[in-house]
Amino acid sequence: MRIGLINQLNGSPDGPLPAPTWESIVERASVAEAVGFDSFVFEDALLYRDAESSRGCWESASIAAALAASTSRIEIGPSVTNTPYRSAALTAKIAETIDEISGGRYIFGIGAGNTPDDYEPFGFPTDHRYSRFAEAIEIIHGLLKGGTVDYAGQYHSARGAELVLRGPRPQGPPIIIAAAGSKMLRLVARYADGWNWWTSDHRSATETLRPIIEELERACDEIGRDPATIRRSLDLYVVDPLNRIDDESVVTGTSDEIGQTLLGLAELGFEEIRCDVYPRTVEGIEAMKDVVDLVHAG
Repeated sequence: MRIGLINQLNGSPDGPLPAPTWESIVERASVAEAVGFDSFVFEDALLYRDAESSRGCWESASIAAALAASTSRIEIGPSVTNTPYRSAALTAKIAETIDEISGGRYIFGIGAGNTPDDYEPFGFPTDHRYSRFAEAIEIIHGLLKGGTVDYAGQYHSARGAELVLRGPRPQGPPIIIAAAGSKMLRLVARYADGWNWWTSDHRSATETLRPIIEELERACDEIGRDPATIRRSLDLYVVDPLNRIDDESVVTGTSDEIGQTLLGLAELGFEEIRCDVYPRTVEGIEAMKDVVDLVHAG
């Protein structure tokens, strides 16, 4: 059983929490590595807006490359790469490049995109999200697994694209698709090495996640793929090892109680739980040390 840490790249100078700086991000990653977390993931977004304010977000590929050069063991990368931000072939090139920098530690999560607040301001399309992703993942899969692709679709093209320089893994970093809908889960079955989803309430996780897992397994059966060949990871919001949040949906308690909650989720077939730890500080990360050890012990 693996355990990861979710880190936030967003904030604003006048917000309720300090805006993340590079120094604070790399410090958290280094502490997470020392504590024993297996992975350090973060959102791929550019801008969040509500009626009263805006929060910015550092560009995730740049942060991932910097962390790849600043850490030595922990796996790093966006929890879910937002496909509309970049061309499909360029996305594959970025993934291969950061995997090279990290020595094979890059996490290549990817999805159809779910942060529409920043699409129009930054010039990205908002229509036909599934169809655009279906074309993009065909190009990305072809490039990472085979090194070449020649594709022309309605939304994406890569005519004679090649990855001449290859990173440390022969077929590139594993492709992890975040999905819950029936059509997207069939793309997981066809193209992915791993599947990722999330929950914000551990109490109902079994009830809400089991139907999605069953649909993924049906999708695998339809094409003759063993569902066990798809690694499963879950992003869990929120874990509070210091017991400062009074909310039953939040995972709190002793280290042993938190560890048992995370291990309970493994019964759904998840091989890694990635935790949004509160407070999002070095203190919060260090408070997870015993939980990390318990999860690793299984």
